[in-house]
Amino acid sequence: MGDEQTKNVVEAILFSMGEPVSAERIATAIGEDVKDVRDAIQELASEYDKRLAGICILRMEDRYQLATRPTYTEFVRRALDTRRNTPLSQAAMETLAIIAYNQPVSRSFIEQVRGVDSSSSVSNLLSKGLIAEAGRLELPGRPISFKTTDVFLRSFGMNSLEELPPTKEETDYLPEEELQED
Repeated sequence: MGDEQTKNVVEAILFSMGEPVSAERIATAIGEDVKDVRDAIQELASEYDKRLAGICILRMEDRYQLATRPTYTEFVRRALDTRRNTPLSQAAMETLAIIAYNQPVSRSFIEQVRGVDSSSSVSNLLSKGLIAEAGRLELPGRPISFKTTDVFLRSFGMNSLEELPPTKEETDYLPEEELQED
């Protein structure tokens, strides 16, 4: 393998790993000398520094990792926050409401209420930190149950679940004067 190809393979490995990796591990994986791998890493780092690339190579003893150049950290943080703060779809809102009012609940309960597969909505809500696993239910198969989180409360400006608005069924039982107070 030539110097340029070694450098490209090392770059691909560093990019793919997502965590620090030793030069020895890279060398073993690609069948090259450790010195050649270190030279490739040094050349990549120099190229990134020369053009002030958005990435840099961090060295931690004899382990290396691709990382965001500190100059651009705030931009990356904002981009990640934007992804996290995207509005919820109607399906996600329905799923979140089912969990909030009935927690802890299993995915099958959610799907039974909604009448459609809710895997995507549950995954989306988990990734945003609005719901979390609440353990396993004492039902056949011991399904995972879900509950809302503090992030859910903060996002909707509540201190506790008691502040959830009443459901239609609950308002049917309220005296007329309580309904008119709002």
